[in-house]
Amino acid sequence: MAGLDGLDESDTDPTAASSADPQGDPFLRTRFAVPARPVTFLRRERLVRHLDQALRTPLTMVNGAAGAGKTLLVADWAAERDRPVAWLTTDAAAQGPGMLWAYLLQALRASGTSLPAEIGCPADASRVTPQLLARLAAELSTLDRPAIVVLDEYDRVIDPEVAEQLEFVLHHAGDGLRLILVSRTEPLLPLHRYRAAGDLTEIRGAELAFTSEEAAELLELHGLRLPVHATQGLVDRTRGWAAGLRLCALAARENPDPERYLKEFEADRTTVADFLLAEVLRRQPPETQDLLLRVSVLDRFRPELVNALTERTDAGPILAGLHRENAFVEHLGQDWYRLHPLFGEILRAHLRMRSPGLEPELHLRAAHWLRGSGSLTETLGQGAAAGDWEFTAGALIDDLAIGWLFTGLRSDELAELFSRMGPEAASPATDLVRAARDLSRRDLDRGLRHLRHAEQRLTAELGLTAEPGDAAEQALTAEWSPGEAPGLVAARLSCALLEALAARLTGAPGRAEWAAAAAEMLCDRAPAHLLERHPELTALLLAHLGSARLWAGRFEDACAALSRVAGSSAEASTALAREDSLGRLALIDYLNGWLGRAERKARAAVTETERHGLPKPSGSGMGRLVLAAVAVDRDDLTLARTLLDEAAESDPALRDPVLEAGRAIATARLHLARGDTRAALEAAERAVPAAVISPWAEGQTALVVSAAHLAEGRPETAVEVWRAVSDEQSAYAVGAARAQLAAGRPGAAIDLLDGVRSEGRAGPAVTVRATLLRAQVADEAGDAATSRRLVAHALREARRDGLRRPFLEAGPWIRPFLDTVSPRVPASDRLTHGGPASDGRPLPDVEALSGRELDVLRRLALTMSTEEIAADLFVSVNTVKTHLKSAYRKLAVNRRNDAVRRARELKLL
Repeated sequence: MAGLDGLDESDTDPTAASSADPQGDPFLRTRFAVPARPVTFLRRERLVRHLDQALRTPLTMVNGAAGAGKTLLVADWAAERDRPVAWLTTDAAAQGPGMLWAYLLQALRASGTSLPAEIGCPADASRVTPQLLARLAAELSTLDRPAIVVLDEYDRVIDPEVAEQLEFVLHHAGDGLRLILVSRTEPLLPLHRYRAAGDLTEIRGAELAFTSEEAAELLELHGLRLPVHATQGLVDRTRGWAAGLRLCALAARENPDPERYLKEFEADRTTVADFLLAEVLRRQPPETQDLLLRVSVLDRFRPELVNALTERTDAGPILAGLHRENAFVEHLGQDWYRLHPLFGEILRAHLRMRSPGLEPELHLRAAHWLRGSGSLTETLGQGAAAGDWEFTAGALIDDLAIGWLFTGLRSDELAELFSRMGPEAASPATDLVRAARDLSRRDLDRGLRHLRHAEQRLTAELGLTAEPGDAAEQALTAEWSPGEAPGLVAARLSCALLEALAARLTGAPGRAEWAAAAAEMLCDRAPAHLLERHPELTALLLAHLGSARLWAGRFEDACAALSRVAGSSAEASTALAREDSLGRLALIDYLNGWLGRAERKARAAVTETERHGLPKPSGSGMGRLVLAAVAVDRDDLTLARTLLDEAAESDPALRDPVLEAGRAIATARLHLARGDTRAALEAAERAVPAAVISPWAEGQTALVVSAAHLAEGRPETAVEVWRAVSDEQSAYAVGAARAQLAAGRPGAAIDLLDGVRSEGRAGPAVTVRATLLRAQVADEAGDAATSRRLVAHALREARRDGLRRPFLEAGPWIRPFLDTVSPRVPASDRLTHGGPASDGRPLPDVEALSGRELDVLRRLALTMSTEEIAADLFVSVNTVKTHLKSAYRKLAVNRRNDAVRRARELKLL
């Protein structure tokens, strides 16, 4: 019943309300005090500006984990207000609704909010009357300026009745109340309604996390100035957690080498561990503590996986609850969770101390569950952590994922993971992984030894007997039996891939054909879904086969295999094989004299791995080698040198005889173009180990060696070079003809060149040289008209691919013809028609620009920056600078604007 004064009988005398709580004890004023900010506190303006919105919405929620900086953020904001803020730390809520409301009323009065005595104060700590709440809401609704109330540690409010009472007052107070809740958990309020109406301001854990820039400022306040990478590493490890950063900074400040300490500190031995164990772990019930300790061995987890580790069935609601409570369990979406990194470190250390020996068992349980769910990468990580290498290697092989060691995506990661595998692990799978790891580093002896061990074990598992030398044939070609385990098929297919790679690296095309045939047979028996999941397996097999065929000089067969890879779907897992195949297809075009085609394919090869973001060095480098060879033929020697240097680093597993021979020949031709015949001979004659001799490598070497002898005035020696080389290919016939002509045998030269005319596969780099040799024969015979006509024809043919070297190699006889060439040949195609250089040699007014130099100039005319040009052309900034430098030299200018103007004058743009 209400008394005569209008107050409910549960309300106290208003004069007592200001001095004692419902239990008759004095109010604890520390609950009303705005927390003090430490000297090292960092104000973060982005959060302060966001919190300013609290003045425009009825409800504000600052929600984050323990130590996220919630309270200090709001305290700093409140201290800077030009109006009072009522602050209440809600630990009184545990004593009942009446106690909480008594403290809240007192907080309002203490902040200066005038409340009439008629509102009253709860007399019973366990309850509050609806009338008191109604009177309070009505009074607040009449205020000219809304009262600002901060309820800190609101996660202590777990009574739904209190939440309903608070929502009632907030709703009916209208614009008279601005309520700010600081909480570790989601408050028991209808947030969705406030959110939908635009009446809620939210600051959550992700926003509370320190950025790298903020962390750097915080560390400076602690007297620490660290490099950017060190600060970023600390932020990554702490996830920007405020308390973690502060505690780490305090500890590092006492260390003689703060940077090293922050990089290497063991979280479980710091005050961070004390904080997390006290504030997070020990607040949980025993079964939840056990769950957290067990999942600490995982990078991420979902309820079913956690149930497998805990042997319970209730992980789902526990994980959801931990996430809601901001208990350092992060939700990743699609039912996946993970622990905060520091919390995980500390829990793992606690697990080892509390349950020695349990960790490996948990890793193995997780590995088996993950393998069943199809998560191979995580399966391998957990299996390795458990130390069960036969299981781990078996998972990789059974999944047909052996190609992962060669794709550039996970190669380094897997090599590091399996580097911990000891010699005691003995199975076909472990031997195959060892073989793949060694072959990926081009350690042929060790790789082949492990491969033979794997094949011997496989023959035994297949129930066959074989001599060591026959084990490979038995392992790969044995007839399939209905009882054969799927894992054996996968292991045999992995053997075939490694055999093909070994054959490629050793220059044994016959062995590669045999391995590819065995692989094709085994693919018919392998599960289709695994082959579809791992397209890199087929791509690598074909790339190895194609390169082995290329070494053998079987260009058409090589193109058939390599084109299948190059034309496959553009997936990251096959990017390395596509780059490799495109580079070798470019080499075939170059060897056949088609420089334009070779350049296009080589550029596609160079950009293939770049656009998929593969780590460097990735790829064979063949694309850049071909581009370097093309640059030599265009007499762009600076660019050629740059490209050769860029191609120096390549994937060890792709450094086969084709690549080594290509590198030697491109280097030799560059030395030859620069006039260094000795260096050219040394580079060209460098031995390339291989099981068989490559006809094209032998022929290309002969071209360089013969040209070097001619340059040094030894034509007969140049002729002798060709005695042991077949002249079936056009390029070699032209090289032999050049030597014969220099030796004074024009008839023999023409006979050789007649074979070129009937052979239609040769491109301009070959036919232009052949045409110039005919022109030289005509000139020596006194037929100037024929010679002039042939030179003009050669110039027109050369224009297609920007060829210059054939004319520079031709000798002094050609200069009069170039000076009097027909006007129908564009001036830009002429090689010389101007004054002398500083050394007296006649040089062109403007050297012909390469196609790529023109591409750069066109973009320069559009005022694009060097970086924008590089991005547009899919090349590096350094490559653009090299093209610009070469273009400036040819145009005789030093600046961008002058280059564009000069190019326009010459009708190049």
